[in-house]
Amino acid sequence: MSVFDMLLLIVAGFAAGGMNALAGGGTFFSFPALLAIGLPPVTANATNAVALWPASLAGAWAARTSLRPLGRYLVPLLLAGLAGGLLGGILLLVSGDDVFSLLIPWLLLLATALFAASPLLSRWLASRRKEASEVPPHGPLSLAAHGLVSIYGGYFGAGMGILQLAAFSIEGHALVRANALKNLISAVIYSVATATFIVAGRVSWYELAILLVGTTLGGYAGGALSQKLPASWLRLFVILVGASMTLYYFWTTYMQ
Repeated sequence: MSVFDMLLLIVAGFAAGGMNALAGGGTFFSFPALLAIGLPPVTANATNAVALWPASLAGAWAARTSLRPLGRYLVPLLLAGLAGGLLGGILLLVSGDDVFSLLIPWLLLLATALFAASPLLSRWLASRRKEASEVPPHGPLSLAAHGLVSIYGGYFGAGMGILQLAAFSIEGHALVRANALKNLISAVIYSVATATFIVAGRVSWYELAILLVGTTLGGYAGGALSQKLPASWLRLFVILVGASMTLYYFWTTYMQ
């Protein structure tokens, strides 16, 4: 690996860690950087997923107080997350680099659209569900929706949290509880997907270590700046980066 590639990963990791701490959307920096240094698409996605895994565990641990009273209610959701994350990870490995390369522009487009729409979606969900207090019963359609979101998370992951938050809120959970559930199921999905990618040997450990240096430093810097920078500016920057990456990969994939 050249010095330039190392610097690119550190800078991209710094941006990803900082943006996740400030406004979200860090995948738009880390995943393209892994592709840019020459990693195959599936390996880049697997390595990126492993890089996000520690943060998902931290989010689930932080939400433990809100989730503890739910008890056995969590079991079907955990099973859906486990099965979906495993299936998504296996689909990524089975589909291979050629198929995943064709899907990258569409996945980035979906993730960018979800990120851009998330403030409107959050306000709409809050207005619908802010009075929710009872735990809604599980239904076949709701569990199927959670399973599909989990498959997407195991396959790609960008924008998965927004999809989960929408699913839990529409199902009838109060927004605070929906966010806690989102953190828990995300941790399950990332954990099983990470294990799948490691067992399959699709994680590039050297690049991962360099990326984690950047994400750690960026996360610290983002936390320090979170009270000083306007969130709207940061969200606009992430959307511009996501849109630019989407257009770039549409061009390189379908126009050349």
